[in-house]
Amino acid sequence: MKKPTNNNYPINELLKHRWSPRAYSEKPVETEKFQSILEAARWAPSAFNEQPWRFIVGVKGDKTWDMILETLVEWNRQWAGKAPVLVLNIGKKTHTRNGKNNVTFKYDTGQAVAMMVTEAVNQGLFGHQMSGFDAKKAAELFAIPDDYQAITVTAFGYYGNTDELPEDMYKSEIEERKRRSLKELVFSGKFGEPSNWV
Repeated sequence: MKKPTNNNYPINELLKHRWSPRAYSEKPVETEKFQSILEAARWAPSAFNEQPWRFIVGVKGDKTWDMILETLVEWNRQWAGKAPVLVLNIGKKTHTRNGKNNVTFKYDTGQAVAMMVTEAVNQGLFGHQMSGFDAKKAAELFAIPDDYQAITVTAFGYYGNTDELPEDMYKSEIEERKRRSLKELVFSGKFGEPSNWV
């Protein structure tokens, strides 16, 4: 299914077609395509070039995939159980260069994941990011060191059959994508003051 943005200004075609579906096909993702997705994350920007992101990748049928699925809340398990690839996104909480707290580790890891889901579109795939998972359980299952934190999980794969979704998920799957207007998001001067840019 295609759900392009109804954008007010021109944007890159990959961004225009990126969205977060829940209907996934169980068709396997080709290794070379997923390697490109990981490579996109590798080149994401980060404070002091720290690159705090780490990824645990599970492919449906292997133990890692099962363990990642186990960390998801039941709502997400319902649909993510079809996705052929699940990725646990992890960030390093301190700077490697000096051991000090990295206040942007989540922000930077998020940028890397954003690169991944954008490259997924380039590869003819989709990615859906999830905050609905048990980070503590993930830390235990995967023996994540204390200096790292599990932040989110992303499902990757080809688009599937919407008819296989529960009714409430089906409705959101087919409805038009919506966003706040730029006037609500962009200011000049003080917070909340209108900007001439939009």
